[in-house]
Amino acid sequence: MRPAFFVLLGVAGLAAAGPAPARDPAPRDLGSWTVAPSTDGKGCFLTRSYDGNGGTTLLLGLDVDGANRLSVLNANWSIKAKQALKLNFRLSNSSYPDHFAVGIVSDGQQGFVTSFGMKFPSYVATSKDLRISRGDVPVGRWDLDGAAAAVAALEHCVGDLQVDPAAAPHGNAPHRKKSSDGIPSDPFAPAPHGRNQP
Repeated sequence: MRPAFFVLLGVAGLAAAGPAPARDPAPRDLGSWTVAPSTDGKGCFLTRSYDGNGGTTLLLGLDVDGANRLSVLNANWSIKAKQALKLNFRLSNSSYPDHFAVGIVSDGQQGFVTSFGMKFPSYVATSKDLRISRGDVPVGRWDLDGAAAAVAALEHCVGDLQVDPAAAPHGNAPHRKKSSDGIPSDPFAPAPHGRNQP
């Protein structure tokens, strides 16, 4: 088993906890995005929720050491906790084919967490959308409107923690029914024979 798997298992535990209100600084809404410090005081999370097809939550975490992680959750998905996945991530300005991710479960939703290089938040900030697929099965396509200001606020939140550490908070069968945009309600369900799915 690859070392990255064990690293992401640790990250999965952190991501499943998600952002939580802190004494100071408080969570901040920026349009469709919310930025908040993580409960362990080692970084901050940027969160956005999307309606439709099970509802999707994106969480971009940034730590004081510059490490980042992306979590994506959806109530329809059948991912299991700690399940190893290979997914394709595409932003308007970069792509990450066959990228490793680990399954997580949080707040009644299933999803995955993964990490990227240090420049990933800046790529999110300047991208119009995020597209994820599993082989040739689309997982989702989400607009990133307002991401530039949101990522700037995320970086500011982390900067505040670096300057003032005291500010830190101490049984149904799966199905592949597609929505009108061609994205299946559960892209992680067993594929019909002949579909490409890692």
